[in-house]
Amino acid sequence: MKDIIKRLRSLFDVNNIDGYIIPKNDEFFSEFANNDRLKKITNFSGSAGYAIILKNKNYLFVDSRYTIQAKIESGKNFKIIDLEKIVNFKNINNLTIGVDPALFTSEQIKKIFPNKNFKVIKKNLVDQLINFKTSKINKFYFLNEKITGQSHENKINNMINYLKRKNIDHIFISAPENVAWILNIRGNDSPTSPIPNSHLIISKNKKKFIITKKDKLRNLIKKKIIKINEIIDPNKIEKLNNRLSGKSILLDKKSCSLKFEKFFSKKFKIIKKIDPIYLLKSIKNKTEINNMIKAHIEDGVALTKFLFWIKNIN
Repeated sequence: MKDIIKRLRSLFDVNNIDGYIIPKNDEFFSEFANNDRLKKITNFSGSAGYAIILKNKNYLFVDSRYTIQAKIESGKNFKIIDLEKIVNFKNINNLTIGVDPALFTSEQIKKIFPNKNFKVIKKNLVDQLINFKTSKINKFYFLNEKITGQSHENKINNMINYLKRKNIDHIFISAPENVAWILNIRGNDSPTSPIPNSHLIISKNKKKFIITKKDKLRNLIKKKIIKINEIIDPNKIEKLNNRLSGKSILLDKKSCSLKFEKFFSKKFKIIKKIDPIYLLKSIKNKTEINNMIKAHIEDGVALTKFLFWIKNIN
């Protein structure tokens, strides 16, 4: 760990920074990051936190769930601080802290760096030091209307009507769970939830583009849920703006990274709101309600069996 931190600090002068901040989340803002940079740097294995590495000091910010765990795993090399204190953290005043724009929203940046003492570093410094294994290509799969209770075409049309009512040309759906809902798709990119790591653009002129690796979409292409010309490789988004007309785009302020916000702002007026999908998917249809009831029954049976078993252990 000390060697990695030393090598990380060697990159500070090259990038004209005094420190570097490392979050737990990945570019999809998942606590189960494929590239767990925070653990590699700090040895902390909890689900939330930030590390700030300065030239002479190391800080690890965690919430109250992880105070003891963080001291055990990281206390030798890091000072453990309550997560809430990262806001207006005085020890970084007058210092320039490097930030990967793909891992933070602009709202997070405003809270952590109210004085704008940060510098965008496009190529993640941890990634320059550690060769993370390429994750397995997990193909997305489709859920039919019998399971979801509403077709993906209907959901997309509802979103198009929303854009027309609000006079907005596009919506960038950055949260993978919202992409999953509107397209009725699922994936295997998280160990605890069927998340399809991807982003989606829907336009009021009925165009859509999904940003993810083509190999993940093989099943969806066969079912004609996605067309080949609707796929944008994550490493080739530079020309995406040229494929979009209009003047405005809605970004989810909860999950749209600073990287994408800066990218779209080159051409469009940015409208930052909570993605309307959060509300839409909270309103359950009859099929979803019935499936929830069935799931609760199965869950109740499983819990009852477990309680019976544990009470009767010899």
